[in-house]
Amino acid sequence: MIGADEVRQIQSAARFGSTRAQVLLGQICVDGNGVPQSRTEGRRWFQKAADAGSAEGINMVGRCHEFGWGGPVDLAAAAACYRMAAERGFAWAQFNLASLLHDGKGVPRDRREACFWFVRAARQGHAKAANMLGHYREEGWLHPRSPAKAWRWYGRAAKGGDFRGQFNLARFLFAAGQREPALIWLDRAVEGGIPDFWREIAPLLAGHPDPALRRYGERARTLASSGSAGASSQPPPNAR
Repeated sequence: MIGADEVRQIQSAARFGSTRAQVLLGQICVDGNGVPQSRTEGRRWFQKAADAGSAEGINMVGRCHEFGWGGPVDLAAAAACYRMAAERGFAWAQFNLASLLHDGKGVPRDRREACFWFVRAARQGHAKAANMLGHYREEGWLHPRSPAKAWRWYGRAAKGGDFRGQFNLARFLFAAGQREPALIWLDRAVEGGIPDFWREIAPLLAGHPDPALRRYGERARTLASSGSAGASSQPPPNAR
């Protein structure tokens, strides 16, 4: 929970025109973190930042359209916002646009263009984009399957702090017989995850013949049931 003094400082900076503070205040309002929750108010602050030309603010208006914060869900409008911010070089917008293109949400499915934007984001150090590129090379969604290239992308995602990338790197290490480093990355993935991720991996690990992996499966199931947050599961304001 953010402190009252910090909230007042952010509010003051936002009123004086700091677009970064406006985005932060918008997220605080959306989350109800230190202030009464109001997604309408959050959206208003995101829009102020966007109107001032902030790519981060434009991206967050896209999030409002995508998730219905302060208004109806409009995936086409979300994609348009993400594209505008992505073209200005904002990595989170590049990732968000790529995700919609990959799934065909609000825009026609176009995995070639999705891959283009994932690469642009990953080159800026965006760990989640790197993880998606690992999937592209592992699954052969656009280019021929390449486990070696998938491994490298997952490694970049893992080192960048993405828990899904850490889990995928652990999978590759375990399959290659590198059990101890695999368990290190798996531990980081589980402890840094979120409930949806824990529910996803728990059944994959719980029935594994390796007892250490079974324990992580039980740990994931326990965390998912309790609704607790892992050590690093709180995303930055633009996180998906």
